[in-house]
Amino acid sequence: MSDVLFQPIRLGRHSLAHRVAMAPLTRSRAGQPGNVPSPMNVEYYRQRAGAALIVSEATQISQQGQGYAWTPGIHTPEQIEGWRAVSEAVHAEGGTIFLQLWHVGRVSHPVFQPGGGLPVAPTAMAVPGKTFIVDDNGDGVWADVPVPQELTREGIAQIVQDYRVAARNSMAAGMDGVEIHAGNGYLLDQFINSNSNRRTDAYGGSIENRTRLLFEVVEAVSEEVGANNVGVRLTPMGRFMGMGDETPEATFGHIAQRLNDGRIAYLHLVEPAIVGTVKDEQHDPRWDAIIELMRRQFNGVLILAGGYTLESARYAIESGRADVIAFGRPFIANPDLPARFRDALPLNEADPSTFFGGSAKGYIDYPAFAAALG
Repeated sequence: MSDVLFQPIRLGRHSLAHRVAMAPLTRSRAGQPGNVPSPMNVEYYRQRAGAALIVSEATQISQQGQGYAWTPGIHTPEQIEGWRAVSEAVHAEGGTIFLQLWHVGRVSHPVFQPGGGLPVAPTAMAVPGKTFIVDDNGDGVWADVPVPQELTREGIAQIVQDYRVAARNSMAAGMDGVEIHAGNGYLLDQFINSNSNRRTDAYGGSIENRTRLLFEVVEAVSEEVGANNVGVRLTPMGRFMGMGDETPEATFGHIAQRLNDGRIAYLHLVEPAIVGTVKDEQHDPRWDAIIELMRRQFNGVLILAGGYTLESARYAIESGRADVIAFGRPFIANPDLPARFRDALPLNEADPSTFFGGSAKGYIDYPAFAAALG
């Protein structure tokens, strides 16, 4: 019997050779100045082109959308050219890559904001978390996040336009598609969750209103690049950066059902195994029921990520829980992860001290198995 992880699948307009995808991974190594992908970033993605699908690291759609130091953007000509070099390298190795579109919302700092202003959010509420900035010595440090400013209706409309332009720029950079990041406590997630959205206008209150911005973004991006080139990532039951919802089953069930209308390429859900970068031992037990609900409600390809092993990934595919499994940390230390899985080869262990920022160490110096043998 063939390994279910290595059966082909259709995803939008793309035919994937297997089911082992690379999850988006913030590594904070964009070239400076300008947050431009560099030759080192090109090599990093080229090495991992054996993934069925690469979802790029989160990439800010505008200067306002940045929340962490040294993360790449897709809103300047230089950034477009930098990402074009990445897509060309991945394609030369036979890979497929989607660019993840990101606006952090309130999880930011005035050092990143145009004119040194406050970050934006659905509601002006304090954020229970920190962000990563550059200090006066040029070093990366963790800093408190200030209370954000509430977005105006005009500000919301501009953000929808920024997503549209970022999607257009992504395709100009040679990407195979885009993934809308609507999870992990960032802007779209902040609108979705009742914990962080206390608005009383058309973007707050009811489930329909709290999900309105998500669907406006999906519609704008799909109009720009085609729905079959669009994925959406969500983190139902996620607690990162103060997330939480009073009626998660109804909220995320509604999203899954409505996403069918747009006929997008895939829906990408994050299991509650990880909060930020650490394992979550206190995730909500309702998660399984919600993922089963979303699996039933959404008719397209479902990708799951979050703490999977080879064995649990196989079981998820065999049981129908998911169609594709995205791996994060294993891809950091094993650029040839699909080959290692296929041939039952041992895995390298990733060094957490090199996850964010730095040089080639812990980034492009993990060897493929054949190279490790010498």
